[in-house]
Amino acid sequence: MLKKMRRLACIYRLCLKELKHIHKACACSYDGMKAAFKSEIAFRQDLNVCACLFILALLLPASLTQKLLMIMSLFIIMITELANTAIETTIDRISADIHPLSKKAKDIGSALVFLAFIQMVIVYLTIIIHLIFF
Repeated sequence: MLKKMRRLACIYRLCLKELKHIHKACACSYDGMKAAFKSEIAFRQDLNVCACLFILALLLPASLTQKLLMIMSLFIIMITELANTAIETTIDRISADIHPLSKKAKDIGSALVFLAFIQMVIVYLTIIIHLIFF
């Protein structure tokens, strides 16, 4: 019985430690979202577009799977915009000088967001066309 209680106490401490870690990670994530919102107009613009398209996804008479595909494509846009912001911030931190590799890194980050938008447009158009014609 004592052995079992010790094992349970050990599991409890481990779970508590993991919960503290998850809480700290969530706080860092919140700080990152807040920083991107405050400092990046592109992030705010993408968030506004995604909010409108999120509402559209909910209002369309689509299946649950179709709605989830539309909504997840919006998350991909926000994820890539955050990655692009991180790349740009890192490059700006390293040097304010114009350098071909800095431009290349920033252009690749921008391409991430562009491809995410293309993917979202394809998903939305495919579903909307399916709803209209089939």
